[in-house]
Amino acid sequence: IHMAWSSVGRGSTEEYGLLLDIDAVKEEGRVDWGGLCSFLLMELSDKVKNTRTSSVPCWKPPRTLTCPHRDPVQKVLNLQSSGQYLTVSKGGTVGLRDGEDMSLLHTHRLQNSTVAPKDLWVTDMVLLHKVHKIAVSFTSKEVCFYDMLSTQDFSCKYKLKGLKFTPWCLDYWGDPSHLDQAVLTIGDIGGQVSAIYFTSVNISLFERLSLRTDSDSADIILWDELVKGKHRSCYTVTHHAHIPAWVRKVHYLGLLEAFVSCSTRPQSSMVIGWREKESRSLRITSFLTKRGVWDMDHHQGLNLIATAGVDHQVLLWNPYVTSKPVCALSGHTSPVTAVRFMQTKQQLLSYSKDKVLCLWDVSSQLCVHRLAGVFPNTQEDTHTLLFLHEEQQLLLLSFNSLLLLLETVKEEKRTSSHEHPVTCVLYNSLFRQVVSSDSASSVICWLADTGQKVKEFHRCHGNAYITTMALDGTQTRLFTAGTDGEVKVWDFNGRCLHRMNAGMGRAVEISQVLLLKRSILAMGWERMLTVFRLHSFSQSFVEPSEWKGGAQHRSDVLCAAFQPPQTLVTGSYDGEIIVWNNSTEKALRKLRPHSEHREGKKHAFLNSDFLGHFPCSHFVVNGKEDSDNSIAVTRLFFIPGRVSGGADLVSCGGSGVVRLWSTARSRLVGQFTAHHRDLGSIVMTVSPCGKYLVTADREGTLKTWDIQHHCLQPDDGMTTEPPNMLRCFRPHFDRVTHLEMFFQDDSLLLLSASSDCSVALSYLPGDTVGLFGQVHERHTFIGHRNTPQ
Repeated sequence: IHMAWSSVGRGSTEEYGLLLDIDAVKEEGRVDWGGLCSFLLMELSDKVKNTRTSSVPCWKPPRTLTCPHRDPVQKVLNLQSSGQYLTVSKGGTVGLRDGEDMSLLHTHRLQNSTVAPKDLWVTDMVLLHKVHKIAVSFTSKEVCFYDMLSTQDFSCKYKLKGLKFTPWCLDYWGDPSHLDQAVLTIGDIGGQVSAIYFTSVNISLFERLSLRTDSDSADIILWDELVKGKHRSCYTVTHHAHIPAWVRKVHYLGLLEAFVSCSTRPQSSMVIGWREKESRSLRITSFLTKRGVWDMDHHQGLNLIATAGVDHQVLLWNPYVTSKPVCALSGHTSPVTAVRFMQTKQQLLSYSKDKVLCLWDVSSQLCVHRLAGVFPNTQEDTHTLLFLHEEQQLLLLSFNSLLLLLETVKEEKRTSSHEHPVTCVLYNSLFRQVVSSDSASSVICWLADTGQKVKEFHRCHGNAYITTMALDGTQTRLFTAGTDGEVKVWDFNGRCLHRMNAGMGRAVEISQVLLLKRSILAMGWERMLTVFRLHSFSQSFVEPSEWKGGAQHRSDVLCAAFQPPQTLVTGSYDGEIIVWNNSTEKALRKLRPHSEHREGKKHAFLNSDFLGHFPCSHFVVNGKEDSDNSIAVTRLFFIPGRVSGGADLVSCGGSGVVRLWSTARSRLVGQFTAHHRDLGSIVMTVSPCGKYLVTADREGTLKTWDIQHHCLQPDDGMTTEPPNMLRCFRPHFDRVTHLEMFFQDDSLLLLSASSDCSVALSYLPGDTVGLFGQVHERHTFIGHRNTPQ
């Protein structure tokens, strides 16, 4: 790694470490050339596959929208200023929809005094951005401009009359560098493409040459007057390259200063009209296909034009090359009727008459996703419209008068602290560092002040999961436990100092490691504690000693907590808590939530950190599914500063239940449901000051509770009232596996680890600072903020 980095002279040693992480092919410390090449090829191949997989949309179930239209929907528009959507039907009915849930807010019937309402036929509609108008084309050879300032009446301001042919398709482009200039393009059924260049849209689209108005009080604009240049605010350009075919789609390419249009005539399947410099004439280039084109779209970044072919193909064209397409995307088995580029990605959507939607990766020219069988059964000649809104990640398809909404599950763009689910997180006060572990047996150290990665140790337990960790009193030794049945002791240079044989050679799951003054306890897989005496650490491989108290639990011990000088408590799967004298290792008394106990339960529920990486809400016990884990104890904490007699111990486990105990009186004094029962097992932690209790569930939700005065005074009853909840927040979107609280610079901070591969830092009672590993604009990750103690 060092040689590669120094030779190349750029990049970081961490990047070369990822590139040369080839432990799997090492033999006797050496890697041959073939092994290196094979590793790099497989690694790059996996990265490409993962990239493609992550870019494929995950669709929600299709939703049919309430539609006011009785005839085919002709256009869908997004009103950027309000976020709402506008639809128009063939019969002139306009529907206004909410931008959030697509619910129908208002309907209106467009008025055109030229024809009777029963004969009204809308062909297309475009939004005139920043002008607050819509332009609508009619079969009456007119284009009407309606005011959008009031979406209740849509009053007609201008009526363009005298067109030679019926306008069939429209397009509007506003110049982003010259806000007063815009272009309206019209394609008609006579094969003609006409464009109106507006030069002062902020003042007026047209000049009022006379007092000509119709019964709609709209100013009448004659096409011949525009062609002759009588309106100084606009002028026209025209070409007839598609004659005699209908123009199916028009689009103005602002960057190229060209008009692109398509038709089903093979000789003029696609035509581009190029504006000559300082001239109103057009240079025409035609593109030939076998059977013509139904639809087209342009990708600005790639400068490619996609055409939807009647011959079942999607073709990609370079606008400057007319001889042949760049490539052909083959996969549809019927005519392709619609294509839409995803401008933020190198992807293309296409829809065919046999109701198949395809997503293409342009760079690889492959179909990466195919959607069929979800679209409604309609007649073969159904008019289908495809509307894509990339920012909202939604797709609207019209089937005559029916509107179908397809939404994708929105990707939450987040930082991943680890590449695999995080299992445990600790704070090292000596080095002011955060230490986290994951299911791939890696340990990462982070600077708590900046969130920057300091060092990373790989494969600490080989292929086994790291289930839990602990720090010794000096904060210089790290204890890691894995599913291999071993506990390992490390220094912070990544050197393993000791291996502790907790499982006696078996691959057992260790749920907790508790460090005491003269001994170390490991638990999780049997009814008895496994103890290691400090005097046994003269050897690198340490064997366990005998726990003098024997097996007092009826089920597997899952967790423990210690309170000086000598009080030890342990919790088991059957809900029983035993109080021990740690010096004598004798059981003093037992705490039980119920009079009856379930016996014989195995440790399938064992480690909620470890099991949190699997998407299950119940576990298998004795060969049967067990979903009632409400009494299992998976976390135990003593509450600092509590007087004798009140609740001084808190436990949690299955079904979101938190229990408070009085160890002095050997009884349960409080119980409440912190999270919904269906969310299964929860985790928790208690602040060093004894004020806050934080609980977390499998949905990534954290709750902060004020327990400073909860169950403080001893009494004869048990309260089921929950303490005051201060905050509910969600820094993760998957199961929280571990929580840790600590003080730094007079601030009380919370660390949370999650199966979503992230480690989050939050202020108490619940303001998330950020995720470890994310890029910050400022160098300081933790600010100097005082919080209530």
